[in-house]
Amino acid sequence: MPALDQRPVPARTSPVDGPPIDSPPVNTVPATGATIWLTGLPSAGKSTIALAAAGRLRAAGRRVEVLDGDTVRTHLCADLGFSRADRDENVRRIGHVAHLLARNGVLVLVAVVSPYAGARAAVRAEHSSTGTPFVEVHVTTPTEVCGDRDVKGLYARQRAGELRGLTGVDDPYEAPAAPELRLPAHQQTAAASVASLHAALTGWGLA
Repeated sequence: MPALDQRPVPARTSPVDGPPIDSPPVNTVPATGATIWLTGLPSAGKSTIALAAAGRLRAAGRRVEVLDGDTVRTHLCADLGFSRADRDENVRRIGHVAHLLARNGVLVLVAVVSPYAGARAAVRAEHSSTGTPFVEVHVTTPTEVCGDRDVKGLYARQRAGELRGLTGVDDPYEAPAAPELRLPAHQQTAAASVASLHAALTGWGLA
């Protein structure tokens, strides 16, 4: 992650003979934007972690936005289905919005299944083109645990034959090979996952 330049802004004088104009106070909260991309199976815990982490970061004075896959599907991507092409386009749109926010100083927490490695790599490349930090976080909860949680009833519908193309069951999920962080959300509490994420962001100078 790029080092942050937090040197004080020097005082400047007015163009006429007058007193110096005071320097603005130095903000100790990092101003660098970044996209934190949480990927994982449905019901892995991505949204829970992202929302809780966002609350903690906002409380510390950070500018934060959460882009949740379900919410984005309702608004920005309502025209898309669940074919591979549509899933990739969904990720592309979310990634573009995240990039726009991040390069303007916002810390963006994205919580979306994003099953295909190529689509995630394309989002990373867009961020790299402007030097904007991109952090891939794999929430590693396995299929059997996600199926037991079944927050939205998707796994039950798939077992009943009412749903096809469920990621991780009868549609592929390409797990990240080398994410910046892995969160075993099935082996620890949500609070512990949030703490791990926050600690990592702090270490990278992003929290």
